[in-house]
Amino acid sequence: MTTALPTVSPAHFRNVRGVIIDLDGTMLHTAQDLHMAINRLRHDLGLPPLSEEQVQRFVGKGAENLVRSSLRVDLDEEQVESLFKPAMQAFNHHYQAVNGEYATPYPGVHEGLQAMQAQGLRMACVTNKPVTFTFPLLQKTGLRDYFEVVYGGDSFSRKKPDPMQLLRACADFGLPPAQVVAIGDSINDAQAARAAGCRVLTVPYGYNHGHAIQDVDSDGIVSSLLEAAHLFSD
Repeated sequence: MTTALPTVSPAHFRNVRGVIIDLDGTMLHTAQDLHMAINRLRHDLGLPPLSEEQVQRFVGKGAENLVRSSLRVDLDEEQVESLFKPAMQAFNHHYQAVNGEYATPYPGVHEGLQAMQAQGLRMACVTNKPVTFTFPLLQKTGLRDYFEVVYGGDSFSRKKPDPMQLLRACADFGLPPAQVVAIGDSINDAQAARAAGCRVLTVPYGYNHGHAIQDVDSDGIVSSLLEAAHLFSD
């Protein structure tokens, strides 16, 4: 049984001066790129292909988790660890070739980012995707120039759900976490925001590891980044 989240109240989002936004599943639908890269590495290892839905459930905790999870479908833990290094090398090679080729912004992403920018909000993109892939993807999809701060999963020693990346972004802004809202599509985003002391909004269309977003502890669900921007301006 799912637990209803609180109704999104504009009053709860007064005094917002900064936003920290996730990438995969929040701004961009990247599952097809990741699906292709994972199946190419599985082919290299003599493993059968996975469906896009299967791969999508593994997205959100970084590339290492994505690769390990895709191997665990067929292999035991000892086999996974013995193959992990060459599998990561194969994934990086294949993903570099397809990164951004099929990725598309979700509805309202550009409009929402433009509205937040017009409101004078400080803006950061914080993702668990390695920075090697993050910057080219943002550039290719026209999102890079919205953000003054971009951190990937390998920017620091810890990544979401740890709050380290979010706390660093708040420090970069010179803002207390209470004045910053994190927006994401998964429990990792929500847990990181809570631990950092930020408010958090979730979107219903992303990659929450196969679980209902309604079960995630957040301050509300918004249908798009544009709806979030309207919420901050009220």
